[in-house]
Amino acid sequence: MQLGKSRNHQSRQTDKHEQMLRLFTRSIHTIKMSSSNTPPIGISSSASLQVSAADLASAISADAQDAFPAVFATSRLVALMEIASARVLQPYLKSSELSVGVTIDVSHTAPTPQNAPVTAKATYTGKEGKLFVFDVIATDDGGEVGTAVHKRAIVDAQRLVAKAGKRITEKHLEGL
Repeated sequence: MQLGKSRNHQSRQTDKHEQMLRLFTRSIHTIKMSSSNTPPIGISSSASLQVSAADLASAISADAQDAFPAVFATSRLVALMEIASARVLQPYLKSSELSVGVTIDVSHTAPTPQNAPVTAKATYTGKEGKLFVFDVIATDDGGEVGTAVHKRAIVDAQRLVAKAGKRITEKHLEGL
């Protein structure tokens, strides 16, 4: 009986995730770029950091019941991968635009200790509809620590911030 409940719960979570992704993708105001403003396939950029105590998985939660190891956190790996990908698009943006992450399929394949340098290199592989797609590889001094396929959209920065505020305000008012 418990197994059936678990499958239903996982199915509902997957359905919710897919629904949220579709809504987010539809709600993004994507700016169409002319072919001269599209990065060439194969262009890459990187982002690096030295793993600090704040970057460790053990620093994620302040709750004592949550136990995580003192190694580079997956959430920080994802952030580094996003930064590298965003840097590829930066020269192709208008002053009113930003790129935002829409999806990431990441594998964190090896641990990295505190004080070690980590570099994420993002390579532009093309577009899927309105989304810009990147292959990302992260390494430390010991070799590869993670890989990802990351997709980003180009948005009007002011419109995105306004929409975020409006969405929260409307949700709050519904609860009153």
